[in-house]
Amino acid sequence: MSQLFLVRHAKAGSRSERDGADRDRPLTNKGRAQADVLADRLAPHAPSRVLSSPYVRCVQSVEPLAARCGLDVEVTEVLSEGADFEPALELLAALPDRSVLCSHGDLIPEVIEALLRRGADLVGQPEWRKGSVWVLERDGAEISRMEAWPPPD
Repeated sequence: MSQLFLVRHAKAGSRSERDGADRDRPLTNKGRAQADVLADRLAPHAPSRVLSSPYVRCVQSVEPLAARCGLDVEVTEVLSEGADFEPALELLAALPDRSVLCSHGDLIPEVIEALLRRGADLVGQPEWRKGSVWVLERDGAEISRMEAWPPPD
């Protein structure tokens, strides 16, 4: 059984209070603290790769983890806000064990719902808040079990 980790980006500033492109919206102080705790939680799992949406808030959410593990954050549009879930499912199937992916509050629920339709078991309650982590267990390329960790306080 192998695991993948799907992270919703940490707390970012308000969309409505920011000038400029939403892609450039950074984490708040609380979000940066959440990113550090996420690194503490995920580093013991020895991530093999760290992937992220190109949005600044996603990259910043996994930068502490990547730095701690000596990895680069690999940016992919597949994990972007507004992206279709099918390419994300294909990415999950192709990645090595212990990969960590950071995405958004619209794509993650679509991915989880698609995995449920494909027969994956959900253990516990769904968790959609910023900074939450979905632990996805695979048998081969198929996700068979999913569990959500609550976000750091």
